[in-house]
Amino acid sequence: MPRITKSLFRMPAEWEKQKSTLIGWPYNKDDWPGKFKNIPKIFAKIISKITKSQEVNLLIRNYNSKIAVKKLLMKNNAKIQNVKFIICKTNRVWMRDTGPIFIKDKKNQNILLNWKFNGWAKYKNYRSDNKVNLRIKNYYKGKVISPKYNKKSIVLEGGAIDVNGKGLLLTTKECLLSKIQQRNSFLKSKDYNHIFKIFFGAKKVIWLNKGIVGDDTHGHVDDIARFVKHNKVFIAYENNKKDNNFKNLAENLKILKKIRINSSQIKIKKIPMPRPIYIDKVRVPASYLNFYIFNKFVLLPTFNDPKDKIVIKIFKKEFYNRKIIPIDCSELIWGFGAIHCLTQQEPK
Repeated sequence: MPRITKSLFRMPAEWEKQKSTLIGWPYNKDDWPGKFKNIPKIFAKIISKITKSQEVNLLIRNYNSKIAVKKLLMKNNAKIQNVKFIICKTNRVWMRDTGPIFIKDKKNQNILLNWKFNGWAKYKNYRSDNKVNLRIKNYYKGKVISPKYNKKSIVLEGGAIDVNGKGLLLTTKECLLSKIQQRNSFLKSKDYNHIFKIFFGAKKVIWLNKGIVGDDTHGHVDDIARFVKHNKVFIAYENNKKDNNFKNLAENLKILKKIRINSSQIKIKKIPMPRPIYIDKVRVPASYLNFYIFNKFVLLPTFNDPKDKIVIKIFKKEFYNRKIIPIDCSELIWGFGAIHCLTQQEPK
């Protein structure tokens, strides 16, 4: 990649106007061992809520499954005319990571970024997911760019970054700089800073340290810290000093407190972690930070936890001009992802 010094693009913040949401229908029973039965119902509920506000581009395996999927959506009162069925084979449902990341060029036109996907450098069955963007590109307006650095394709998932649309980007060292589940062995932090500047318009990259326990992506930021305004971040924190997340989340908070925007400190709101959830003796990455903002609403993961009510109250206060829709994710999270992980927005 030539050494461009200024950004050519901008990634809009999630709260900016959206045209559609990309979602993949769940087929992979291995992602929810023993608990797959209710997963399609949860997806149908999420999709139905989004159709009230905008289009949903829904990836299905084949034409034959359309009838059953449509039936379940209608049972959940989906605005079915807002669902566009696209036949596209997938390995998993996590479109935040496998779908295109949308950015704007200088003329405010949408561009689809086709980053390389390698199964979070953990799973071997990812070939179909890595082909999603090129298979669905004709359903979107805008050209496709496959980012490269020194002629090498770059692995990047949408859940690894979060932006405020005005030059700030959040990510973690654990995800992008660790040798465990290593995405790009040829990239250092300064290289990422440069890539983020070019493609996302990031003037400043905030490198938090580690993600949460149980996260199979090894440190995605969308479980621990999210922009809710240009100058405000919701950040996960753990009160229990004996919990494995306590130290790492406290450290992230410390890093964020040192960040300045035009000499003023970034506004921070601490969001409590739900109590640890274990399914089949495995701790899952339950977090309220895996919410999804779209036009008039916010879909908020809940976990049958006493803290659900506290968090709903915080969200209602912050997003006073949007309706907060709680979604019980206590089974969905057995797939190691929640609402933000399974959605990918297309800006207007």
